[in-house]
Amino acid sequence: MRRKDREVTDSVKIREIITACSCCRLGFCDKGRAYIVPMDFGFEETDGRYTFYFHSAAEGRKIDLIRETGWAAFEMDTGHELVSGPKACDYTARYQCVMGGGPVTLAETEEEKRTGLAAIMAHLTGRDRWDFDGAVLERTQVFRLEAEELTCKVHE
Repeated sequence: MRRKDREVTDSVKIREIITACSCCRLGFCDKGRAYIVPMDFGFEETDGRYTFYFHSAAEGRKIDLIRETGWAAFEMDTGHELVSGPKACDYTARYQCVMGGGPVTLAETEEEKRTGLAAIMAHLTGRDRWDFDGAVLERTQVFRLEAEELTCKVHE
């Protein structure tokens, strides 16, 4: 990270920022071109290592790319605020962001799907203990990204 003065390494602050984010953008490489998808997400954190969960239809471009590459980058951000100045080049923005990358795998069992969907629902609603219909689980694809790389940056 170029601006070390904006880097966040405190695990509590990183978790606070991730929790405040409502969208995670996944970036895939598709035949040498970037393919970016905004997604709802959930997460688990264990000893500073993050697993992010996502869901989608069982078929489509991102599912094909997960199967082909098995890796994705991610970015999420929050706290946007424009800071004005007397001249155009004096303007700046406040923000908080987390980004990184890691291997992406498709959930194969019903239990893996339930775990991922429960994490997504907990993040979106703040509520635990959800029931998931078996027919819905069958047609829903859940996948997870194990963050091998993760950086956090804040401009206040």
